[in-house]
Amino acid sequence: MSDALNELAGQLELRMSDAVLRHETAFGELTVMTTLAQLPKLARFLQSDENMRFSTLVDITAVDWPGRRKRFDMVYHFLSMYRNHRIRLKVEVAEDEIVPSISDIHPSANWFEREVFDMFGILFSGHPDLRRILTDYGFRGHPLRKDFPTTGYTEVRYDESLKRVVYEPVQLVQEYRQFDFMSPWEGAEYILPGDEKQEAAK
Repeated sequence: MSDALNELAGQLELRMSDAVLRHETAFGELTVMTTLAQLPKLARFLQSDENMRFSTLVDITAVDWPGRRKRFDMVYHFLSMYRNHRIRLKVEVAEDEIVPSISDIHPSANWFEREVFDMFGILFSGHPDLRRILTDYGFRGHPLRKDFPTTGYTEVRYDESLKRVVYEPVQLVQEYRQFDFMSPWEGAEYILPGDEKQEAAK
């Protein structure tokens, strides 16, 4: 399989050299790094070229790297059932950059791109209906960003007196917010921050 993937990578470098920044093979899959400008061209080539025939878009997702200048990786997974190959495209995206939609090439990208927009806040140009798909209307934030709080900002409940769903700011009990960092590992031979509290309490 690795020989076939290396051959595939060689073909891409030869025929789409302007679109391939670099590539690597790991765990039986080929990953190709490209640019935002070249993404649609490369996706169309992978789909339509007779030697490629990556006709199935398996998934689109993103990865958040908050400390990096280009914060996000857009990740595309394609399958060629004709060649029995998989390929992954990756594109680095800054927070203020807009990703070209590939929904005109792969119609299934429509909902995948909506999910990425909803979960990460990444915008897509040329998308026919870019709106949230998993969270509710008026939802604040993007839950898969690493700076999104695990508790969220809003809680939803059904109000029996109003006979409707109401949205309220998250209110947590004080004990949940105050961590004393006392080690749960009783009998451990090393000291963790807060362990001295246990000794002081005796």
